[in-house]
Amino acid sequence: MRAVIQRVRSASVQVEGVQVGAIEQGLLVLLGIGPGDSAAEVRWMAHKIAGLRIFEDDSGRMNRSVLELGAAVLVVSQFTLYGDCRKGRRPSFVGAAPPEVAEPLYLAVCDALAASGLQVEQGRFGAHMVVQLLNDGPVTLILETP
Repeated sequence: MRAVIQRVRSASVQVEGVQVGAIEQGLLVLLGIGPGDSAAEVRWMAHKIAGLRIFEDDSGRMNRSVLELGAAVLVVSQFTLYGDCRKGRRPSFVGAAPPEVAEPLYLAVCDALAASGLQVEQGRFGAHMVVQLLNDGPVTLILETP
């Protein structure tokens, strides 16, 4: 499982011109699912995202998590995180889990984040989405399950 996490002042996602998810301050998570991922990776990823200390405290140090801040998370599925561009000019996506495997795991990560007490918004799995964000910092991190 791979995630690109961006600390944002705001973020939203649209499908066919209709906004399906939006947050103010919080995290935008672009989430890719690999073919070997399971419930163990779901737990690890959700725990890690919720606990990342990437928001500033009163001293200006990155020392607060999205949970501590009471902020929100927008999770957008993104199989292209498993794109392999080493050969040729067109990426290969054979490293991404098939939709019937990926969608339940994507939804499970969203559910696990919500169960931790976070407000969670979502994109729409498998849809062509337009994502807008106002990156704060900028702070962008890449997470990959062990």
